[in-house]
Order: sequence, then C-alpha cells, then structure tokens
Amino acid sequence: MNVLVIGGAGYIAGHLCADLIEKKINVTVFDNLSKGFESNIQKNSEFIYGDILNAEDLDRAFSRKKIDAVFHFAAFKAAGESMFNPQKYSVNNIIGTLNIINKMLEHGVDKIIFSSSAAVYGEPEYLPVDENHRINPENYYGYTKAAIEENLKWYSRLKNIKYAILRYFNAAGYDVRCRLNTIEKDTTNLIPVAMETIFGWRDKLQVFGNDYKTEDGTCIRDYIHPNDLSDAHIKALEYLISKKENLTINLGQSRGASVLEVINSIERVTGIKVKIEITGRRPGDPAVVIASNKAAFEKIGWIPRYSEIDTIIKTTYAVYSKVCP
Repeated sequence: MNVLVIGGAGYIAGHLCADLIEKKINVTVFDNLSKGFESNIQKNSEFIYGDILNAEDLDRAFSRKKIDAVFHFAAFKAAGESMFNPQKYSVNNIIGTLNIINKMLEHGVDKIIFSSSAAVYGEPEYLPVDENHRINPENYYGYTKAAIEENLKWYSRLKNIKYAILRYFNAAGYDVRCRLNTIEKDTTNLIPVAMETIFGWRDKLQVFGNDYKTEDGTCIRDYIHPNDLSDAHIKALEYLISKKENLTINLGQSRGASVLEVINSIERVTGIKVKIEITGRRPGDPAVVIASNKAAFEKIGWIPRYSEIDTIIKTTYAVYSKVCP
C-alpha cells in the first residue's frame, strides 16, 4: 500500500509515519518544512519538498506512484493568530485542502484521513463532548477545520471520496520509543511552555486564571499522546478500506487534567520546581473540555494506551533533556 502523508515532517505526522513504515506501508512525505523538520522524516520514506498551494508540487506527489490514501496534517493551528490574520488561515487551511482533494480526484485517489480538531465545537454545551455536539467554533482556526469537514462531506456525496475526520483534543508528549526527538517550533501549549520554563528558556509559566469552577480553579483539558493518535489514524485507514464508509470521531481520553495537575506532574516527574505566575483568564477559554471517545472505541476499537499525564510528561522531558538520542 502507498500512502501520501501531507505535512509528514510535523510533530504528530512524524509519529504516524514511523508506525506506518513499521507496518510495511510505503510512505511518501510531502512537506514545505515551514513548521516541520527534516529530522522528523523517517528513514525508508520518500520525501517530496512542496507546498499544498502549488498545483505542480501536488502533481509531483501524486504522480510518483499510485497513491492509495492521503493523510492530511498540513495546517496552521495557532488559534489566537487566526483571529487577527484570518487570510493566512483561509488560504493555507481551506484553499490548500481543496487543492489536495481536487488533486486526489485528478489522480484517482478516493480515501483521505483528515487531522481535525476539537476547536470545531467551541464552548462545550455539555460534557463529555461527543460527535453530535453542535459545531460552533469560537476562533477562525476552528472555523477552517469545520469548513474543511463540510467540504469533505460534499465531495463524498458528489464524488464518492471516503473520509475519516479525526477531531483531536490536546495532543502532548513524544514517542515512547524515542524515534522522534525534535522539539516543536514556536509552541504556545502548556506542557512545552512549562518545559521551556524549567530549562530556563523562559522566566516563568503564566497560568491564565485560577478562579474557574473546577476543583483547583484552573482549566481542565483532555490530553492525548501522539502514539495514541498515530494508532487511531492507522485504525481509521483500515476502517475506510474494510467498511468503505465515512468516519468522524473524537480522539481524547474522556478524562482531563487541570493546569495545576499538569504542573504538579511535571514537578513530580522531573524533580524541578516550575516558576508560575497566576494571571487573568484568556478570553474564550472554557473551564473544562473533555472528549467522549465512545465512538472511537465502538467504530475502530481504539483505546488510548499512553495518555496518562505522567507518561506524557516523562516522554516530553526525555526529549527536552536530550535523554532521547
């Protein structure tokens, strides 16, 4: 089987590529390296440098060999930035994805696994959030993911493309076997920022609000390890092949950890105190976001194995402290 992994030099995609190759699946990585790293590109994969906004680049990717399925990870994902630079997100995320789908049609490819986000839901109306929750994004990044989902549904109806929409919650951690060890660029997520703080790359970690209606007053999020995300992507591909029907599922643990619980785990695992500063709430931050992963279990038999918060912290610390070779 030949698969094209678009954005395959990125963080989550790199984990997937490592697992696909071990399963003897032929992997072609397509990436412009604007956010990804050459070091994430796995040995025994083919690499094509290119951009999803360039039709000739995409033609090269689809023409090298007969592609059986596409994994699509290439997106800008900073929610805050999307609110003041929507044009960047509309062009790359929406137009870029339409370019991919149209090239799939030109080259006879009918299966796509799409990296979506819990951001499509917006403020939760109930917990845990399941796939029937209203789609109501509160930032433009989330809107781009929702718009792509709608386009996939239309293309499926009109052109019989089969899709798997995988709505991630909070991805965190690194490969449990140290196959990937490159730190992400310009991250604003809690755990990487905390790591930068304990290593002295930042003065302190800002905690945005401690007056939420949670046990310790800080926000609660559902964290999911990239090895578990990779497993879900492979199971989603198998589902499309065997069932020949579309799939939309949440990928989360169905339980959460608060900001202070994450910080406590970091201090427990590393033995290093995290310097924090309590600041005001960020606009649009819900108190609690937790996924229902019932559909993922029922449809593809997916169970998270590596997403306990201490495992996430241990694997992240191994990369930041250069324990991973």
